[in-house]
Amino acid sequence: MPEYEFRDVYVPRGVSRRAATQLLTEHAEYGYWELARMRLYPDGSRRVRLRRRIIRQPRPTW
Repeated sequence: MPEYEFRDVYVPRGVSRRAATQLLTEHAEYGYWELARMRLYPDGSRRVRLRRRIIRQPRPTW
């Protein structure tokens, strides 16, 4: 079963949809994050949870 690490990003209500998309795209391209969950609150703010897979290197047995 794969292991993931998570990062929570808070986007305030004054940020446009285009700017939020650009922010999340940069996280995805440069940090290899993917969208796990996004919640839109009634006041217009967003809480986004990003995840990326943890790749463990096997230890050499020599």
